[in-house]
Formats: sequence, C-alpha cells, structure tokens
Amino acid sequence: MKTKYTQKIALLSILTALTLVLGYIHLPTLTGLITFLDVGIFFTAFYLGSTEGAIVGGLSGLLLDLLLGYPQWAFFSLVFHGFQGYAAGWSGKKRVVGLLLASLVMVGGYFLASMMIYNLAAALDSLMGNLVQNMVGMALGSILAKVMVRARKVKV
Repeated sequence: MKTKYTQKIALLSILTALTLVLGYIHLPTLTGLITFLDVGIFFTAFYLGSTEGAIVGGLSGLLLDLLLGYPQWAFFSLVFHGFQGYAAGWSGKKRVVGLLLASLVMVGGYFLASMMIYNLAAALDSLMGNLVQNMVGMALGSILAKVMVRARKVKV
C-alpha cells in the first residue's frame, strides 16, 4: 500500500515537471503567454483521471507563472488549470461535458482575470490565444494518451 502511494507521488511529480518543461515552450503576448502547458495537463487527465489531472494542472500552472516572472497570474493558474485538469479527466458520458467545462473555465477564467488585472481590451486580446492553447493542448494531449494506452498493450 505504502509503495503504491509513493509510486503515485513520484509519477505525479515527474508529470508535473514534464508539463512544466512543456510550459517553457511559450510565446509571449501582451497580457501573458501562450504555452504547451495544456498538453501535459490534458495528457495526465486523459491517461490517469480527474484527480491526477487537477494536481498536475494546478501545480504546473502555478509553478510556470512563478518561474517565468508572472506572479500576478500564479493563483489564477492554480485554480483555472487545476479545474481544467479535473474536468478533462471525466470519463464516459461526462467526457464531452468535462472537456467543454475545462475549456470554458480556462479560457473564461483567464478572460475575467485579464479584465481584473488589465482591462477589457487586454482581456479580448488574450481570448484567441487562450482558446488556441486550450484546443492544441486538448488535441495533442489526447494523441499522447492514446499512444500510451497502445504502447502498454504491446508486449516487448
């Protein structure tokens, strides 16, 4: 039991670190940045589930903002990317609703946060970038998760 718990902590730590590395591939914008962070979040949520997606999403978003010098976004990233990972990890009939909710919270949340930190014009400017980041993350995360599922079925 203890070994399984330790393995899970180690795995989530590695996935958080890898997701953080993906976040370093970024494009600065007027109000923040567009990253590949969402790829790691969606991968974790699709492959391991809601709780794991929330942990990796929240921690990697928080750490990325702190390490890249955007501390004003750190709390928002913890909440928005954490929920994004949680909702994206829903399975079965709830999967589509979860993905829509994950997208809405991430894109809509950052829109509202941009209005609070900057203004409406800046929030509108960030909308398309956040939407693209979310959609690319969802697509690539889904592909990676499917590859991992297939790879586990192959016996070497």
